[in-house]
Amino acid sequence: MNAQEILKKLVSFPVLGGQSNLSILNWIKEYIEGFGIETHLVPNSEGTKASLHCRIGPAVDGGVILSGHMDVVPVEGQEWATDPFTLTDGGDEKLYGRGSCDMKGFLACCLTVLPKITKATLKKPIYFAFSYDEEIGCLGAPDLIDHINATYKEKPKYAIIGEPSLMQPIIGQKGICVMETKVNGSAGHSSRIRQEVSAIHESARLIMWLENKMNALVEAGRLDDRFSPPHSSLHIGQINAGIAPNVIADKSIFKWDIRVIPSDDTLSIIKEFDTYCRKRELELRSIFPGFEIINEQHHPPVPPLDTKEEDEVVEFVRSISPIHDVGTVAYAAEAGQFSNGGFQSIICGPGSIAQAHRANEFIAKEQLEKGVVMIEKLVEKLSE
Repeated sequence: MNAQEILKKLVSFPVLGGQSNLSILNWIKEYIEGFGIETHLVPNSEGTKASLHCRIGPAVDGGVILSGHMDVVPVEGQEWATDPFTLTDGGDEKLYGRGSCDMKGFLACCLTVLPKITKATLKKPIYFAFSYDEEIGCLGAPDLIDHINATYKEKPKYAIIGEPSLMQPIIGQKGICVMETKVNGSAGHSSRIRQEVSAIHESARLIMWLENKMNALVEAGRLDDRFSPPHSSLHIGQINAGIAPNVIADKSIFKWDIRVIPSDDTLSIIKEFDTYCRKRELELRSIFPGFEIINEQHHPPVPPLDTKEEDEVVEFVRSISPIHDVGTVAYAAEAGQFSNGGFQSIICGPGSIAQAHRANEFIAKEQLEKGVVMIEKLVEKLSE
């Protein structure tokens, strides 16, 4: 099967983040094992989904991990011109379908080159590491990374995370954490605004605290010009509260995210915000004893990636990638997790992030070909 044929098969599995991925997992597993390669599964506690990893080549130190995720984001509410789960050749040198770019294109490149990898005389191994639930917080990667470190006696050296970067080596990514804040106030007639505690008014104060915190980080010089914007961002994306203009709201929920540059710490910002929340509780419980603010993480913080340009992995990827200029991205990915797992890590993969998560997602055929060539060059380099 060529890359386009494999990508067509992968796109046909409508596995969203959070859902069971056993259908696409089992197809990939059987495909890899068809070439005589032993695979290892890392299931979740319920057994409804699993990550997969394998080694091709000798059990020696210094190998390279090729990492990608199997899940995609929803299509609901988007206006697609084609069936999103049927890979469609648009006649414009582009292949349309959900996940074609993010990031089943890279998985297809890996699987396409697998026959050549198995026939090569590798002096150092290549590993596949395919995860689940990346799209809802990079949830599967930590266990996958731990399992890789526990399974193999040898130590892989580099990890290439194939997120769409138009084949540019990406040495930095922001970290992310998605939060939910619930405010429990007291309901009443709007004329009693001084005698009750409005959950909406308090939410507004909390939201302004978050915006002011972001501005304070900038004013304090917490900047990293490699990123756009060049600072950690705090953003409120959803709020739900109130039943009528003349009723004091007793409930409010807002959802927000933190995207940190490598020099900032997500948990420190959350802790500082939580301290402010506890202060507001003490101040307002004299009016309403049941006043409460609850902060919850939707997922554990995803760490940023901060690979240095002088790190060995950068020159290594430059030697196999068609682009040598390095860059950074504001989106989060599993690269920071692989870096924390002990592997020099970099993002480099086919397709443009501008096409991800939107209707009529596509990958250019040229990008798919470049992804295949990069992995073929990797095989040659590790066979030298």
